[in-house]
Amino acid sequence: MAWTDWGVLMTAALAAGWVDAVVGGGGLILLPAILLTMPQLTPQQALATNKLTAVNGTAAAVVTFARKVRLEWRLMVPAAVLAAVFAALGAATVSLIDRDLFIPIIMGLLVAVAVFVTLRPTVGTTLAHHRPSRARVITTVLVAGGALGYYDGLFGPGTGTFLIITFAVSLGTEFVRSAAMAKVINLGSNVGALTYFAVTGSVWWSLGLTMAACNVIGAVIGARMALAKGAGFIRIVLLVVVVVMVIRLGWQQL
Repeated sequence: MAWTDWGVLMTAALAAGWVDAVVGGGGLILLPAILLTMPQLTPQQALATNKLTAVNGTAAAVVTFARKVRLEWRLMVPAAVLAAVFAALGAATVSLIDRDLFIPIIMGLLVAVAVFVTLRPTVGTTLAHHRPSRARVITTVLVAGGALGYYDGLFGPGTGTFLIITFAVSLGTEFVRSAAMAKVINLGSNVGALTYFAVTGSVWWSLGLTMAACNVIGAVIGARMALAKGAGFIRIVLLVVVVVMVIRLGWQQL
């Protein structure tokens, strides 16, 4: 592989780690870069290798957020495990479903997210006036872990973004806390999908681990910026990333 190709992959891994740590969606940066520079890989091999890279970056983001954001680990760990199980199921059933059918639906959901965040500027930037009930918190976190974990293994684009919006809207948490919670569950779903891909022999370990180094750097920088700049910064990045994801998915349909 040419040095220019290595440069493209390492840069894409760095950028993907940054975006993933802040609002999710890094796969839409790294996956096309892998497919472009490594055309001999099948889409499943590219996805599997991307998951290996993402696991490391997501883990680094979790550690960075956890140092500053207090998380309820007794709830988040089971949710992450649930996400892992369902992500593995999603990865196992990916060949049975025409994923192109999902693209218009996901584009519609992303547009709805962008419109909602634009029209409701207080969502994710201020705490809810009334704390949600304990039952609502548990239900939201576990359902989000299972449902979006499965989606991450099956398809993937926007998993982190959907998690952040779910927590901000349903639980009234700020975007910084929502992002921290999303990373824990996203780590679980990445581990689950990667486990399935590893068992089926789809992972290119040397490439994935090499890109992981840059992905970790990007993830740490992104998490630190999110913590330092706060909810307003995450809101802007979220809107930008959602628009880019819609354009990217729309281009894929052409």
